Amino acid sequence: MNSEKKIIFMGTAEFAIPCIKNIINNYNLLCIVTSVDKPAGRGLKLKGSSVKKYAKENKIPVLQPNNLKENDFINKIKSYKPDLIVVVAFRMLPEILWKIPKYGTINLHASLLPEYRGAAPINWSIINGEKYTGVSTFFINNKIDTGEIIDQSKITINNDETAGDIHDKLMELGATILIKTINKIFSTKKVVTQNQLNFKPNNNAPKLNKANCKINWEESSKKIYNKIRGLSPYPGARSVLDNHIKKVNLIIYKSSYTNEKHNYAIGKVIVKKDNIKIATSDGYIHPLLIKFEGKNTLDIKSLINGFNFHEKCKMI
Repeated sequence: MNSEKKIIFMGTAEFAIPCIKNIINNYNLLCIVTSVDKPAGRGLKLKGSSVKKYAKENKIPVLQPNNLKENDFINKIKSYKPDLIVVVAFRMLPEILWKIPKYGTINLHASLLPEYRGAAPINWSIINGEKYTGVSTFFINNKIDTGEIIDQSKITINNDETAGDIHDKLMELGATILIKTINKIFSTKKVVTQNQLNFKPNNNAPKLNKANCKINWEESSKKIYNKIRGLSPYPGARSVLDNHIKKVNLIIYKSSYTNEKHNYAIGKVIVKKDNIKIATSDGYIHPLLIKFEGKNTLDIKSLINGFNFHEKCKMI
């Protein structure tokens, strides 16, 4: 371990944990900065982030500022005299903070920048039917995901992979490329970077919400299929089942699709003995895992056995 080089880590999600492990094994990790505890579950009890849990288990000091511009917090970070701040799955930092370390502040992002800047790069790369994605490390500046790129690594997105599958792959790949980046920064006088402001991305990765997670049944079967796998396992592709008498909110977590001509109205739900298909503009979506609002997730056979579908039911 290179105990001479001091690092502060900032992160929240599980995605960041392999990165922390690599830093601990190679450098002096001074502390971890993570989000404040938030209410969770039915009892709305305060729950810490995945990163906080890992830090406590490994006896790493934790800071949880409400405001990253607070004087007490800024002074605390300065007192540590970090050589480098490393950010993974956190939030935008104020300039007064990212300028503190001698070697700067770097970020690991789950896309091949400059493509898919923003909050949900893994989801949007699959939703948009990309064949490849990857991870990028870059120096943080005063805009979101636009700093000079240091390292990148690419993987293939297979046609049946979900956002969860790609998340797990990039989580491990990201930890590898991050420690490579840190080694490079500390071992060379001048890191060769690529200024991504010279490139105009075709795609961004905005935060997911109820509106952009809703299935549009007018779209092609493949596009809907990509949306379902791109939003699985979280937050899920949403729709509404109009069961003639009652409308039911639901999430489709897994599906297949076929392209074929038909005469059904778009959104029509065709229920067979052991399968369901939903008419699209150019074929059908075949849901495999569905969750009705307030109910457990069910495979399609269990759903058919436990729910009375009206002959006129449709997705809207």
